Order: sequence, then structure tokens, then C-alpha cells
Amino acid sequence: MRSRGSLVVLGLVGALVTGCTAGAAPTRTPGDAVTQAEAEILARLLERNHEEGGADFVVTAPYREGVVLTLTGEVDFRDDVGRAQAVTTFGDGREDDVRTLFFTPDTVWTGDVPGLREALAATDEPDAEYMSRPMTTADDVNGPLLTDVLLGIVLGLSAPSADEAESFLGADYTWQGQRSIDSRLASLFGIRGERTVAVAAADDLLLQFVTPLQDDAFDATVTLSDHGPRSVEVPTDEETAEAGDHLEIAAALGV
Repeated sequence: MRSRGSLVVLGLVGALVTGCTAGAAPTRTPGDAVTQAEAEILARLLERNHEEGGADFVVTAPYREGVVLTLTGEVDFRDDVGRAQAVTTFGDGREDDVRTLFFTPDTVWTGDVPGLREALAATDEPDAEYMSRPMTTADDVNGPLLTDVLLGIVLGLSAPSADEAESFLGADYTWQGQRSIDSRLASLFGIRGERTVAVAAADDLLLQFVTPLQDDAFDATVTLSDHGPRSVEVPTDEETAEAGDHLEIAAALGV
């Protein structure tokens, strides 16, 4: 299991700090500093995700003009594993690119790619339905793939222990008002690096995290729902072919 950071999303998006509504003053102005009561809940926010065990998630990333990558799935925060349907939509009339992903901090499995099973059937792994590859990181020559950055953010939204509440008392963390997210009232908080988080008024659970990516070229938004235990089984060895063993197929199908 990976070593978790303290309110840090895998080092890819900087410090992640969150907010809540408990103890908020009756009248506040967006930009006000968080209160002591909020800081105490902020300190436990990622720990709460870990205690809950998992959640459903939707990630959206409009990374080019007219192009949006959406990941919809579920994550097991305790065992660091998830699955998602990845859909890339295009504004120029092209068909959506749709595929299924399973992921851990180290590995990504890709399946349901048109032509993949047929291509693998002609190899020495005819029963394989998925291709696996290492999760890309900032240390790779070409940097991380956007998909992997987003999956890493999702996996980073939990921690096994709380932070110090005093860490959230200061100008870097501000109350930014309230709004409804998926019909749930939430308080918004501004955090370092032009990021925001939204926390449910009813139970102080993280509902949404928004962060700029690629030198502020676009925002990625992670929305969590239905918090609770999850069990995700990654593809078996028999179902999996390693991309490194089939480079031509992987390159041709964009795996």
C-alpha cells in the first residue's frame, strides 16, 4: 500500500485542504478566514474519507477546446484501488472514446477498447481482455498522462490519520460561501494554488475538489458521492496482457 501524504494529492496538485460548515458564524463574507471549528473538521476531512472506506466519483477535465475527459466510477480508499469508465467527448462531431479502467497507485488496466480483444487473441495471450501498464508520474520522460494525474488525485483524497487543526488557520484557507452540489448543501473553501473544496453541511464529508492543471490551462473537478465501503477487484493475470509486451498493439490502440 502506498504511503499517504498529509492533505497532499500525490504531489501532483500541491496541498489539499478542505472545509466544513460546523461552527460557522451567522453572517460571513466570502474570503473570510476559516474558524477554529472549521479548522478542526478540516484536519480530519481526508481521514473521514478513509474511515468511510470509499465513494463513487465523477471527474471532469476540459483539457482542450471542445474536448472533455470524464471519469465515472468508484474508489476503495482503504485498499487504494478503483475502477472507472473513461469517456472523451469531442466538439467536432467525432464519436466518443470510451474505455474501462482499473487503477492502483502503481498500475492502470485498460479494457473495452475497440479491437483490443481481437488483437490480443492473435498473440500468445488469447484470453486477455485488458492491457496493464505502470501508472505514469512526473518522473517519466514525457511526464504523467492526464488520465493518470486524475486517477492519482482520486486516490489521494484520503489519509489514515488527521492533520493538525492549527495548520488551517491562516490566510491560505478561506470561506467562499455555500451552494448546492448534487442536491446537497455545501460550504466552499478556497485553498492554496487557486483550488477549492466543497464540504457537505449535513455530515462534513468532502463533496468536491477543484484544482487547476497544466499551468492553469483548465480546471479538473472531482465530485464524490455515496461515501461508504467499496470492494474493487482488478483484472486477473489471465485477463491481462502487459502493454510492454505488446508495444505495437498498445500504440495502435492508444492504451
